[in-house]
Amino acid sequence: MRLVVDLNRCQGYAQCAFLAPDVFAMHGDEALLYDPHAEEERREDVARAVAACPVQAIVVDADDRDETPRAVREATGER
Repeated sequence: MRLVVDLNRCQGYAQCAFLAPDVFAMHGDEALLYDPHAEEERREDVARAVAACPVQAIVVDADDRDETPRAVREATGER
């Protein structure tokens, strides 16, 4: 899965680091480090972290596994 954290929005509450420590970590009091390509096995932990973020700074790309652009899928009838 692919995820992005808006670091301008993040206020360092560290809820994500508590709920998904394999993906998010605090460096000091305010700097957030994270794995933008977290393992699929961590999806549930990441979902909890997304839900718990008080400023909604975390975005998960739900369909990053499909590399085929939508227009190509529609043209070929692929779903």
